Amino acid sequence: MSESTPALWQQLLASARVLAGVRAGRSTTTEFEAVDAALRAGVQALSLQVLRSLGLAQALRQLLARRPPPPAADALLCTALALLAADAPAYAPHTLVSQAVEAAKRDAATLHQASFINGCLRRFLREREALLTQVQTQPEARYNHPAWWIARLRQDQAAHWQDVLAAAQRPALIVLRINQRLCSRSAYLGELERAGIAAEPVGQCGLQLARSMPVQNLPGYAQGWFSVQDAAAQLAAPLLLSGLHAAGERLRVLDACAAPGGKTAHILESADVDVLALEIDAQRARRIEANLARLQLQARVQVADAALPQSWWDGQPFDAVLLDAPCTASGIVGRHPDVRWLRRPEDIAALAAQQSRLLQALWPVLRPGGRLLLCTCSVFRAEGQDQLQAFLAHHKDAQLLPSPGHLLPGVVPDGPAMPDNLGREHDGFFYALLQRQAQ
Repeated sequence: MSESTPALWQQLLASARVLAGVRAGRSTTTEFEAVDAALRAGVQALSLQVLRSLGLAQALRQLLARRPPPPAADALLCTALALLAADAPAYAPHTLVSQAVEAAKRDAATLHQASFINGCLRRFLREREALLTQVQTQPEARYNHPAWWIARLRQDQAAHWQDVLAAAQRPALIVLRINQRLCSRSAYLGELERAGIAAEPVGQCGLQLARSMPVQNLPGYAQGWFSVQDAAAQLAAPLLLSGLHAAGERLRVLDACAAPGGKTAHILESADVDVLALEIDAQRARRIEANLARLQLQARVQVADAALPQSWWDGQPFDAVLLDAPCTASGIVGRHPDVRWLRRPEDIAALAAQQSRLLQALWPVLRPGGRLLLCTCSVFRAEGQDQLQAFLAHHKDAQLLPSPGHLLPGVVPDGPAMPDNLGREHDGFFYALLQRQAQ
């Protein structure tokens, strides 16, 4: 091992701290920022693997130790168990055990639990098959999601719930959206081929990479030739804009919850329009501006609460409104496996209520004949079909246009307005396109 290569025990210890942070309610995005730069890439890879196997690891720990050890030791033990229980562990089992014990010895919070951790892990190696068989009767261990999540998904998506859970266990692929104002998809595919990078077309203007890599190293990143955006998310701009005519000289478009700006940028890449991008958080609003600058695009970005139009609306109606509403993010757990462990059952109702408030507030800013696209990256009906039906029941001037509805990870979509090459390796989304009728 070279001096510049971090020891495995260092990565395990840092990964256990990430897990402890998630258990305390913090996202992996926040936790990874606190990891030393030399360790970050390895810790990210290990942590994502651990979070995808956390239900199994926690069930095994309960068999190995009925009483949980202190939080730091429990996080380290579950980290090691998740990695050991993998079908094809990245490290030799005895190496993982010895390095996990070394990690315990190196940290004051786990030092006195090193022998306990060693005993649990070595017992797992001796009884591996029997222990794995025993925990498979538990839904959390079998599917690696919280039990309430599994039950809710079975209720909401009865025909496909197992497909959705299985898709969440596969590392998400990188999909690029080509900035067609600067580069065609065929031309950029040629750039990737010359760089020895395999990719294939997906959707109308996307390219799916065959393997993950730092996107900043791809050709044309600094020049704004592409953005990273899942194929399902790339449906928003064409759904909103296709066939829509401006009441004035140019379409006036509102992106109501715009950060980090991916859909704002796609709208601007697709048509000559005037866009107002709202974001309630000032720091996230700056990310929109930075992303637009890299892509050589311009929009008016305003820090404001979309649910309070009186604070930002000039009274001139919009031709189109994109409401990419705050949600549980249950459709993107393949990309962000911490989400499943951060959410609580009561979050669904709270977020659905927030979505309803936004819908009610934004409908009046839309001109008659204009369109509002509601989208959430959720697989739960309360944040999709149920939300839509409740809105239509109370707004007789709202007409539902052909819309994809729920797009489920692991399921090939077959709804209206769908490209035929979207496949099944996409995030989960809900889309409903509404037109405001004259009363």
